[in-house]
Amino acid sequence: MSVGWIIVSFFTILVAIAMAEIVSAIPTSGGPYFWSAMLAPPRLSPFAAWLTGWYNLLGQVAVTTGISFGLATLIPTAITVKNPNFAPTPAVTIGIYAAILVSHAVVNSFGVRTLRYLNNISILLHSVGVTALCIAILAKAPTHQPASFVFSTFSDGTGVDGEGWSIRASPVYVAVCGSLMAQFTLTGFDSAAHLSEETKNASWSAPIGVVSSVGFSALFGFLVLMAYLFSIQDFDATVNSPYKQPVLQILVDIAGEDGALVMFSLIMVCVWHCGLFSMTSNSRMMFAFARDRGIHPFFHKVDKRFRSPIRAVWLAAFLSFILALPSLGSTVAYTAATSIATIGLYISYGLPIMIGLIYHDSFTVMKGPFNLGIFSRPIAAVACVYIMFITVVFCLPTANPVTSETVNYAVVAVGIIGIFTIGSWVVWAHRWFVGPAKEVAEAMRLGVDITEPGALEEREKAEKGE
Repeated sequence: MSVGWIIVSFFTILVAIAMAEIVSAIPTSGGPYFWSAMLAPPRLSPFAAWLTGWYNLLGQVAVTTGISFGLATLIPTAITVKNPNFAPTPAVTIGIYAAILVSHAVVNSFGVRTLRYLNNISILLHSVGVTALCIAILAKAPTHQPASFVFSTFSDGTGVDGEGWSIRASPVYVAVCGSLMAQFTLTGFDSAAHLSEETKNASWSAPIGVVSSVGFSALFGFLVLMAYLFSIQDFDATVNSPYKQPVLQILVDIAGEDGALVMFSLIMVCVWHCGLFSMTSNSRMMFAFARDRGIHPFFHKVDKRFRSPIRAVWLAAFLSFILALPSLGSTVAYTAATSIATIGLYISYGLPIMIGLIYHDSFTVMKGPFNLGIFSRPIAAVACVYIMFITVVFCLPTANPVTSETVNYAVVAVGIIGIFTIGSWVVWAHRWFVGPAKEVAEAMRLGVDITEPGALEEREKAEKGE
């Protein structure tokens, strides 16, 4: 966790830097789906947008699943602190998960105006609240682990019945699989680009926002991680916690059951807010994709009263629920969901970077003030290779032996999307899908946020005097 976080942060910053150069060249709020369309040659633009859009959609849905399903496992875990006889079943967890998704969908559907206030609360919780939590953990811990424990102790927890992957394969395999925690956490930094059209000097401020978001997240996340690791009281007891949740065990050892529940509740509230805004981003991407008929136009609809893409919101909730159903028969469902999210999003990040690398001459003409110069192609190449690497390793099994309950079904979801997107393009989509290039150009001309549901349509009507 400790060394892995540092290594993952380094390569993720390289991905962010490569992406920032694209944002500077195309300061539109659309994100990877739009960048691919704008960077690719005209004859390949629709296919690039189609492929990027579908992988971005998969990643967005899986991120919502990973966050909200994670919360659904935390809630019954917290209940066991005061009710040790309570034994949550997969069905109970799925029920809680469904309730969480409904709460997110309801707020996104009918409480759009409250989202800005909830966003401010979320910022406060994740900054002041989590900082206070870390200080409390370090101050309250009876003892602290030495740096040698945090940075050089190796533990293989991949063996279901004893023998782990460090014996069957290599300790490196275990370390690489374990890096998923850091990589999943450092996703979503393209969101800084979504506000590019609302900022001054966007061709410079937006790319700085992309890079700084990764930098601050890497630094702040590292400090949070260090607070936990240095405050472990008994490593074996933490790993084999009766709560089956190491973080909760650390908090109980430090602050007792009551204090731990207060701290753990803060964490759960933060996670709920993350899931809420993940669904917001998810539904907006689906709304835009439906406008270009990437998915059915039925979902390109804004409710006039609530000014929300309600159909896209509930589609996001439904797909996120479906993606978690394998948890009813899988013990590694959360790992699979986070793998799918990480792979889907990073493929959608990597495709525009790769297009800019391949068609570098045309990209060079478009470049903005955030220009990497001679380092542009090397950094883009490293970013693409790294994304290809994590795409493979995060599909690998993380538990030994591999059974129907422990298989990593991320490869199935990622493979299905890959086969579907390419197959559907060859068979029928190439006949009618033209991508978002025209919409992006029109939105930039009119100066509207293309991800804001209904904004482009309203502005076009105003232009026509309707």
